[in-house]
Amino acid sequence: MSDPTPALADPAVEASAADASTNADDAALLARVQAPEGQGREIPDAATREVIGRAPVHTVADVDAAVARARAAQPGWDSVGHEERRRLLRAAADRIEANAEALARLLSREQGKPLDGPNARFEVGACAAWLRTAAGTELEPEVVVDDGEVYAELHYRALGVVAAVGPWNWPMMITVWQIAPALRMGNTVVVKPSEYTPLSVLALVDVINEVLPDDVVIALSGDRDAGARLVAHPDVDKVMFTGSTATGRRIIESSAGNLARLTLELGGNDAGIVLPDVDPAAIAEGLFWGAFINTGQTCAALKRLYVHDDVYDAVVDALAGYAAQVPMGRGLDEGTVLGPLQNRQQFDIVDRLVQDAKASGGRVVLGGEPAGDLGELFYRTTIVADVTDGVALVDEEQFGPALPVIRYSDVEDAIASANGLDVGLGASVWSSDRDAARRVAARLQAGTVWINSHGGVHPMIPFGGVKGSGYGLEFGVEGLKALGVPQVING
Repeated sequence: MSDPTPALADPAVEASAADASTNADDAALLARVQAPEGQGREIPDAATREVIGRAPVHTVADVDAAVARARAAQPGWDSVGHEERRRLLRAAADRIEANAEALARLLSREQGKPLDGPNARFEVGACAAWLRTAAGTELEPEVVVDDGEVYAELHYRALGVVAAVGPWNWPMMITVWQIAPALRMGNTVVVKPSEYTPLSVLALVDVINEVLPDDVVIALSGDRDAGARLVAHPDVDKVMFTGSTATGRRIIESSAGNLARLTLELGGNDAGIVLPDVDPAAIAEGLFWGAFINTGQTCAALKRLYVHDDVYDAVVDALAGYAAQVPMGRGLDEGTVLGPLQNRQQFDIVDRLVQDAKASGGRVVLGGEPAGDLGELFYRTTIVADVTDGVALVDEEQFGPALPVIRYSDVEDAIASANGLDVGLGASVWSSDRDAARRVAARLQAGTVWINSHGGVHPMIPFGGVKGSGYGLEFGVEGLKALGVPQVING
């Protein structure tokens, strides 16, 4: 008689088989987008600095050809109508989910963010969610006058060709923020990812293009000359850019030649104001993730924290206590939720600002130095207390894992400090009294003000900056409108 007890699998054999399958999926995805052997530009793993693959280096001539192809494809894409475009956007979301783990692993290696937590797997999931939301959002014609004598409706028509130029911090998700509404509205898109993170965006677009018609979305991996040509191209009707304020200003100048419409999400130095009625322990986790999500490499992260004197020491201690428990390490290591700085330039900025804050009398509560034991571009989670406005770590955007905490006694001074810089992407107010928090929030010069949280975005809530943080809105109905040209039908 045979033994009815099923044989137990060897866990080591199962793990080895799973690893082999994962590695095969990773390699297959990378092979689809990287340059042929011996060509292209080497892209390093952000954590280990080992070469991941080689990105194609597209030229100005390639840009011209891509825009011409997108221009030729646009009328056909527009003519299929909203319902078919909705169907295809949902199908694209399905394809992303089918390739989610391979996409997340490539993103983790190239950008540095861990797989776990609000990081690589989260970002890939957000790509699918934003595509589905763009597909499902209604944009009906608006009746603007109907008085019995005059009847007029406001419609939004496709613009044409959209240039989508993205950053290296959330490369996949922000690319989808740009292309999802553009496609939904009947535009075609030419994507130019950051030179630091091209492979993950090329892979994302390659997966999306499994279901889209030819030339509706074209991704190019080029240098600065290619990017400059794209944003100034006479056949580009709209430029969507997320990145630095300095580059945004150059794009504004370049767009003058063809009067391209612009949506610019530029640099920020978001302020948070903690009122004296808070429970420090209750807000510590929210403060931490507001400041340190993606290891602080987020445009709308909390970058300077103003805390009332009555609760200052308790807030600093609670925040540092929480931060000290959050693990940092290589992105592919399960359980890690903070990674390295993505590139040497950003690492040097963070280190310079922290060292300057120390020299200016700042008190390092946590961190304050590189984490060389983890890798070349790791910097320890850093909290610097007892600094003031005028210190570089407060006045300049650090874009990394270092948070200055500033003491105040009069909320009027905190509001003035929060508004004192030429940026205004986001801000937050922390209080147990929501009405009091709303009164302060209404006086802050920022495109979004969060209460008792910081940096959260929703695909149906408009998002955009003021002052040096750019202009134009993304997400929801307003985001669709921004990717269309208004047309009034009168009569």
